[in-house]
Amino acid sequence: MAELTQAQLLELVNTKKIAPGNPRVRQLTERIVTDLFKTIDELDVTPDEFWAATAWLTRLGAAGQTGLITAGLGFDRLLDIRADEADQKAGREGGTPRAIEGPLFVAGAPTSKVEVRVDEGEPKGEVFVMEGQVLDLDGQPVPHAMVDVWHANEKGGYSHFFPGMQPYELRRRIETDAKGFYRFRSFLPPGYAIPPTGPVAELFAALGRHGQRPAHIHFLVAAPGMRTLTTQVNIPGDSYIDDDFAFATRDGLIVALERNVAPKGYESLGITAPFTRSVFNFVLPRAASEDEALPLTRMERVATPG
Repeated sequence: MAELTQAQLLELVNTKKIAPGNPRVRQLTERIVTDLFKTIDELDVTPDEFWAATAWLTRLGAAGQTGLITAGLGFDRLLDIRADEADQKAGREGGTPRAIEGPLFVAGAPTSKVEVRVDEGEPKGEVFVMEGQVLDLDGQPVPHAMVDVWHANEKGGYSHFFPGMQPYELRRRIETDAKGFYRFRSFLPPGYAIPPTGPVAELFAALGRHGQRPAHIHFLVAAPGMRTLTTQVNIPGDSYIDDDFAFATRDGLIVALERNVAPKGYESLGITAPFTRSVFNFVLPRAASEDEALPLTRMERVATPG
C-alpha cells in the first residue's frame, strides 16, 4: 500500500475523505489536481521547477498581486465572456457591456448627489467631465442609481494601494437624480504598467509579455431592481488600447472625447475654461433575481455571507 504508481496516488488524493465535504469543492479540486498531475508528467516538470513555482505562489499572495495575475492570464475576461454567452443563450442581450473589475475597488467612497469633482486641487492632467444618464433597456431613466467611479492618478497609482495618496483620492460615489443624470469632473488618467518588481513582473518577463494597461476609468452602477453593472471605459488614443495586458478593452466601452467645450453650465464643478467632455449613458437590464441586483462588487459578493 505504501508503494504507489502515479495513477494510484491520484486516485487516493481524489477519493480520500472522512466526511461528505462540499461536493462542488471536491469536484473542482479533483479536476485541478488531475490536470496538474497530468501537466507534471507530460511536461516532465522537475522538482526544482515545482518548488520554484510553489515559492512563487507564496510570494504572489504575500505581495497582494493575485488580482493582477488573474487579469493578466485572462481569467477575469474569461468570466465576462462566459457571462456574455450565458446572456446570449438566455436572450438577455443588451445594455452596457460588462468589463473586468480589477483588484483595486475600495468601498465607502464619499457620496454626492448628481455631480461631483473626483479630483482635488490643481488638475494633474487634462480637465475632463463625463456625464450622462443611467437608463433601462427601453431608454427610460433609472432614478437615484448609485454610480461608483475610481481611476488611477497621474503616476498610475490607486489610493489605498499607492504610497502618498489620500484615503479615497480619485474615488467617488454619485447618486443620480430622478431622471438618472450624473456627471463628474476629474482629469484624463494615463495608462500605466504593473509594478516593475515582484512575482507578476517576474512571470511576465519569463513569458516575454508586457504589463501595460491603457487609460481607463472604473465604474460600479447599481439601482434597485436592476442588474448591477461592473465595467470600465477606455480613453481613445492610448497606444495600448488594443493590447491591454488584462484583455479588458471592449468596443462599446471606448468613449468619444469632445475637446474645447465651453465652461458655461459647468461652473458648479469649478470649471472656468474650455475642457474635454464625454457623454456616456449606462444602460442596465432589469435584474432576473434579487441576487443580480445586489449593489456589490465581485469581490464583495464572495466576502458577503449568503
